Amino acid sequence: MPTVISKFARKSFDKLEELGYSKVAVSKGLVSTALLAYCLKLSYPYIKQQLSANETKCDNGQLNRNENNNLTKADVEDPEEKIEKIIIEKKQRRRKQPGLNLEFILQLRTLIQIMVPRVLCEETGLLAVHTLCLISRTFLSIYVAAMEGAIVKYIVRKDVKNFVLMLLKWFGIAIPATFINSMIRYLENKLALAFRTRLVNHAYKLYFKNQTYYKVSNLDGRIENADHRLTDDISTFSSSVAHLYSHLTKPCFDLMLIGIAMARSSRKMKANIVMGPALATIVIGTTAHIMRVVSPKFGQLVSEEANRNGYLRHVHSKIITNAEEIAFYGGHKVEHAQLQDAYSRLVNQMNSIFTQKLWFIMLEQFFMKYVWSGTGMVMVSLPILTTTGLPNGPHDRSNTIRSNTEHGVSERTQYFTTARNLLLSGADAIERLMSSYKEIVALAGYTSRVAGMLEVFDEVSRGVYQKTVITADRNVAGILEFKNDQPIAKGMIVCSDNESDMTISLENVPVVTPNCDIVVSSLTLTIMPGMHLLITGPNGCGKSSLFRILSGLWPIYGGTLCIPKPAQGKPCMFYIPQRPYMSCGSLRDQIIYPDTRKDMLNKNITEDSFDEIRDWKDTLSGGEKQRMAMARLFYHKPHYALLDECTSAVSVDVESSIYETAKSMGITLLTITHRPTLWKFHTHILEFDGQGGWVFEPLAKDAKQKVPKSRQSVYQNHKPFTDAPETSPSAAPAV
Repeated sequence: MPTVISKFARKSFDKLEELGYSKVAVSKGLVSTALLAYCLKLSYPYIKQQLSANETKCDNGQLNRNENNNLTKADVEDPEEKIEKIIIEKKQRRRKQPGLNLEFILQLRTLIQIMVPRVLCEETGLLAVHTLCLISRTFLSIYVAAMEGAIVKYIVRKDVKNFVLMLLKWFGIAIPATFINSMIRYLENKLALAFRTRLVNHAYKLYFKNQTYYKVSNLDGRIENADHRLTDDISTFSSSVAHLYSHLTKPCFDLMLIGIAMARSSRKMKANIVMGPALATIVIGTTAHIMRVVSPKFGQLVSEEANRNGYLRHVHSKIITNAEEIAFYGGHKVEHAQLQDAYSRLVNQMNSIFTQKLWFIMLEQFFMKYVWSGTGMVMVSLPILTTTGLPNGPHDRSNTIRSNTEHGVSERTQYFTTARNLLLSGADAIERLMSSYKEIVALAGYTSRVAGMLEVFDEVSRGVYQKTVITADRNVAGILEFKNDQPIAKGMIVCSDNESDMTISLENVPVVTPNCDIVVSSLTLTIMPGMHLLITGPNGCGKSSLFRILSGLWPIYGGTLCIPKPAQGKPCMFYIPQRPYMSCGSLRDQIIYPDTRKDMLNKNITEDSFDEIRDWKDTLSGGEKQRMAMARLFYHKPHYALLDECTSAVSVDVESSIYETAKSMGITLLTITHRPTLWKFHTHILEFDGQGGWVFEPLAKDAKQKVPKSRQSVYQNHKPFTDAPETSPSAAPAV
């Protein structure tokens, strides 16, 4: 194929020469045409943007005139593009875009203080050894370049003995050189792992402080995927920092030491040592400025590609999540069309990026490969062409002059080979420094995610929450107080100082969800040991919400909650949900959870028959899991048991046996249930009506169901949340 093209070009040039056009003129014309086309290619987006802006102004003017004439202009927009923009803006609204600014520097400094906590630690030792290896590698590169020059010199001189000796030295230096190269990669990986370990330990400490792992996903809306940030983001950030350290320091060492070596070589050749570096500085600075000016906005292009890629994943996730509904409706044609459209938009964006890269990489290669190489040749040739200290050629036929001439040629050859290798290493160092800007920009993104995660963990552990769905419009009757569109938890949690006082009391405590839905405006009641409380009401009335408040999972936005002081070795409250959690481990581990085997032995409890390890979550049935959860209750023997439909999958006779056993062990029961067979095991009832009202009163002995005698005990001090007629408020009875 190249032969055919060359023949065609030769014939074309011959034909043009017959018409009176020289090859030089035609070549200049072709080059000028190519440069003009490239300039038009670069300026086309700007011209198109200006034309679009003018057209928009004209359209707006036309729209106003039409409105004055009672006419309207249809706004044509791609519906799929509009949907994509809404979803992307919804995701980006929650986070601030990172960049190379003061915030990035402060965040990076905070993370570095975590990764390198002290002046003398394991990380500083690794950094010192890593830096020493980087400097050693630079010295080895200079030494190897000098050896290559010496080898070429002895080849030119036909000095076999010295050539063999230098070749042996070459193979000898290969052993430490390869070891240093391997050590640099090894220490970089060790540094990344050490940084990751420090960050993971710090993050885990915050993640499990004050039940942050629960609150960050249920009470705060700033982090949607804490698991991804704790694993992938920390790992990527640590690797990026370790790699960027060597990627920046080694080129700096290379440029500094290579510049010194080049100056020494030029001085040895008795040449000017300023002209070469000055020329290199001017050429590199000029080409870098040109590349920066004509460079497309790859950041915006890649960001748009990521947005469209994310939208494509969103469409896939929507289909997976709603597969059953889509199958019922037979909506596969609509979903298929949406997927195809999302993928087509992604392909168009990627093709646009490829086109932009085609021209830019061509220009980049032209400057960095040819212009820089030509500049390097000039720099190498200057000391040879301008030197006056070495002979340039034979002046007569005497052996002395011939010997001096051969010596001068070999010296110049040695210098040329050494300088060429050094310049190649220097050019590689400059290229790495210029390309490191992209890595720094990427590091800013990783830094923002990791530092933001740690900041959120710290705030959530201190009770500072932010949820985007929260608005002051949900406030009813001034129950909540807002600051910066976020509710303020004004309530107090008081632990009793008296270890014998095991009373739980709530005084004017509102039951409020994390989304600021006010379920109960004010709840006042007292629960004492032996007072077995039955909690009933319709769905969403606040039954489980009360358990979350008693356990300290949800903040208290008003009133006072008094709870007993935790007793050593015996929990105050123990929660049993409808679907119990099965941990990894043996059957024993399921029973004693959250205790460990060591905790069990410290309680003087021993057994050796539950050592089998299985995936109990899939092995046990629903009823067996609930029985296992009740076994946990009997093992821990808490003062209060918060039972949330925890025996719904157990038969009635087994359920009765469980409740009788719990009462015989002195455990006070707080039960949420819809089964009337459990009423007989309780002494009091708390009934929510689903409109913010509640009833708290004793139960008759052996009661099987509850029919309130009157509504006088309903506590309602605010307007109901439904359209039901408002009832007169009355105080709840004292207990």
